[in-house]
Amino acid sequence: MADPTTLGRHDSWEGVRAVVAGFGASGAAAVDNLLFLGADVRALAESARPDLLERAELLETLGARIDLHEGATATLPDEADVLVVSPGFRPDAPIIVAARERGIPVWGEVELAWRLRDPEHRAPWLCVTGTNGKTTTVQMLESILRAAGLRCVAAGNVGLPLTEAVMDPDPYDVIAVELSSFQLHYVDTMAAESAAVLNLAEDHLDWYDLPDEVGGAGSVMDRYARDKGRIYHGVERACVYNAADPATEDLVREAEVVEGARAIGFTLGVPGVGMVGVVDDILVDRAFIEQRDSSAAELCTFDDLATTAPHFVANALAAAALARAHGVSQAAVRDGLRAFRPDGHRIAVVAEHDGITWVDDSKATNPHAAGSSLKAFESVVWVAGGLAKGARFDELVQSSRDRLRAVVLLGRDRHVIAEALSRHAPDVPVIDVDSPETGPVVGDAGARMRRVVAAAAGVAREGDTVLLAPGCASMDQFADYAARGDAFAAAVQEFTGTQ
Repeated sequence: MADPTTLGRHDSWEGVRAVVAGFGASGAAAVDNLLFLGADVRALAESARPDLLERAELLETLGARIDLHEGATATLPDEADVLVVSPGFRPDAPIIVAARERGIPVWGEVELAWRLRDPEHRAPWLCVTGTNGKTTTVQMLESILRAAGLRCVAAGNVGLPLTEAVMDPDPYDVIAVELSSFQLHYVDTMAAESAAVLNLAEDHLDWYDLPDEVGGAGSVMDRYARDKGRIYHGVERACVYNAADPATEDLVREAEVVEGARAIGFTLGVPGVGMVGVVDDILVDRAFIEQRDSSAAELCTFDDLATTAPHFVANALAAAALARAHGVSQAAVRDGLRAFRPDGHRIAVVAEHDGITWVDDSKATNPHAAGSSLKAFESVVWVAGGLAKGARFDELVQSSRDRLRAVVLLGRDRHVIAEALSRHAPDVPVIDVDSPETGPVVGDAGARMRRVVAAAAGVAREGDTVLLAPGCASMDQFADYAARGDAFAAAVQEFTGTQ
C-alpha cells in the first residue's frame, strides 16, 4: 500500500483507506475527489439531515461507504491510512486522538487540496484569515482578480471547497482563499503566494480550551493566534498585516517565509513606505511602486466603494495589497472594488423610516465585528446577543458606550453583554426581550424578532440607527446568521410598513 503522505494528483491512490470525518460541503468534496483518485473512502458524520442524505446517496453510488448517525464519529475505524477532518472537530476529539496515537496523518480539506494541486498548473493561493472581514476581503480580492482578466475563484471557508477548485480540469490562474483558524490548525505543508491576517480578537475561544498536552503552551488566545499565524508560513511574496493591530505584525515576525517575501502593512491613515493606506479619501499604494520612497499611487477613491465604514475600507486595502503583490494593475484594483457589493447581512440598510435607519449586520458574530460595525454610526440602538462562544464584551462596551442610545438583548448568553454594560455603561438603557419580566416569546423566531424591533423602536429617536450587530453566533435561536438577519429585516419591514 502506498503512503498517502507521498501521493499527489497524478498518483494512484488505490488501496489507500481514507476516512473523512464530517460531511458538509468540504467533507463531501473530499470524499468525491478521493474516490476519483482511486482511494477506498469511508465518510462519518453525526447528522442525517436530508441534504446530507442526498449527498450520501450520490457518493455511495460511486463507491463510498457513508455512516450518518449519532456516534458515527466517536471512534476511528480499524481500517484507516489517513483521516481528513472537518474544521469543526477539536484536536481533542476522540477520533483525532486515536489517529495520532496510531500514527495516522490527520489533514483538513485544505491540506488535502494543497497536496492535490496539479504540478503542471499550480495556481497560486492568495490567502486571508482574521477574526473578522475574511469573507468580504476574499470576495473583494476575487472581484479585483477578475477585473484583471484572470480566471479565479473564491474558495475555502467561503465559496467553492478547495478540493473542487484544485481538481477543476480547467485550471484557475489564481485562487482567493479564505481560511478560518480551525482550518489552519490542520494545515501542514500549505504555503501561500501571499497571505493576510486582518485582525486578531477573541472568538471561538471555547474551541481552544484544551489540555496543554493537546493545545500546546499558552492561553487559549495564544493558541488561537498561533493557528492564525500558520497562514504566513512559507509565504513567497507578501505577508499583509494590519498596522492598527500589532498582534498581526508579530505573527509576520514569527513566520518562516521564503527569502525575499515582504511585510506589507495596511492602515486607515497615511501609509508609510511599504504600506497601503488612505490619503484624503483616496486609497493609495506605497508598497508596489518604484517611487514609493517619495510618492503614492492612487488605487481608488471612497466614492468607488459600496460603503466607507472603516472596517470595509480596511478590507479593501488588504485585498488590494494581496492583488498588487500578485502583479495586478492599479486600474484593476479600482475596477474590482468599484464592482464589488457585499453579501447580505453585512451592514445592509433594511429601512429608513421616520428619521431612523435600520441596519442588518447579523454577520457580526463576535465582539470585534460588532465593534467595527458600531464605529460606523454616531447614535445607535444596539441589538445584540446569542452564543458568545467564550468571548467577553468589556472592551467593546468601553469603546462604544458614547454611541449607545440603548441596547436590546436577546439570546442565551445575553447576560454576558448585560454584565459588561452594567460595569462600563450603567446609564445606557437595556431591554432584555428574553427576560422572565417581559414574558415568554410565543411563536417562532419571527415572533422574537418582532418583539426586538418593537422594543428598539420604542427607544430610538430621529437620527438614530437601530443596528443588529449581535456580537454572538445565532444557533441558540436561529438556523444561522442569515436566518437571524432575515427575521430582523422582515420584522423591521412589517413594523415600518416598508415591505
